[in-house]
Amino acid sequence: MNSTGSSAPVSHIGVLTSGGDAPGMNAAIRAVVRTAHYHGLMVSGILEGYEGLVTDSVKKLHVRDVSNIIQRGGTVLRSARSESFRSVEGRSIAKQTLDRHGLDGLVVIGGDGTFRGASIFTSEHGVPIVGITGTIDNDLGGTDTTIGFDTATNTAMELVDRIRDTASSHDRLFFVEVMGRTTGAIAMHCGIAAGAEFVMVPEKKQGIPELIHVLERAAKNKSSVIVIVAEGDEEGGAYEVARKVKERFEHYETRVSVLGHVQRGGNPTVADRLLASRSGVAAVEGLLAGRANEMVGIVNGKMVFSPFELVVQGAKPKEEDLMRILRILSI
Repeated sequence: MNSTGSSAPVSHIGVLTSGGDAPGMNAAIRAVVRTAHYHGLMVSGILEGYEGLVTDSVKKLHVRDVSNIIQRGGTVLRSARSESFRSVEGRSIAKQTLDRHGLDGLVVIGGDGTFRGASIFTSEHGVPIVGITGTIDNDLGGTDTTIGFDTATNTAMELVDRIRDTASSHDRLFFVEVMGRTTGAIAMHCGIAAGAEFVMVPEKKQGIPELIHVLERAAKNKSSVIVIVAEGDEEGGAYEVARKVKERFEHYETRVSVLGHVQRGGNPTVADRLLASRSGVAAVEGLLAGRANEMVGIVNGKMVFSPFELVVQGAKPKEEDLMRILRILSI
């Protein structure tokens, strides 16, 4: 029995990607389509996220339609944010689209905004929906990691490695800004993996004085320093942090690098392809088992289902241990 109490069988499911793209979304689409056909279900792709339900952009998907996409970044179904779907009228039109195509279940791939929309849609129209994580931010509850996070973090780490080469050659202090408006997961993981001296994240208040203290210590025995700044840090982005530091500390020549959307692209890693494949299979089989209004995630290596209202709270413990490790290793 699912979280809404409905156990009606599904025969024709739809799949869509919504919100920001994340490497591994295509692998998840592939898994959903092939699992649906394996179990004798019809499956259709909805283009442009929820907007495709409002504009009736729906097409049948067969097994061969998802060949050679597991290695590709982005999403072949494309993604968009839909203002129309935010309204009661828009969601009513979306339900009419589902009925017109005979769709009786949905798999939605995305992040917290995607799942909030899915939860409202289910409560209004009773459509069984199962969610799959698809966000580089790793900011959802109910899962240890999200599809796209591993690839994005590896991309950021590789770029920081290259920046380190030039920083070391010129006695420079580099402020590197990575994605993360509300979470510093990419910044923290990338910072430790790339050997950064300091990481600034939204979850933990770290003022400029604390950063200056670390820089003064590093100046005694290091020819270069890397500071990773999550874009949502309270001190501002990398340019603002660099400006504040330069006013009080001039030992190094200072440079700023904003990595930007390059973190969203590229071929997904093994970890993201595997998570996407496992999630796609679990989502379809969850719908078949009568689940709805839930997201499938991974906890301690096992696939688990959690209600949408819990996962959107992003209830993850603060990574204090990683902060401690960074302090130890940055000396």
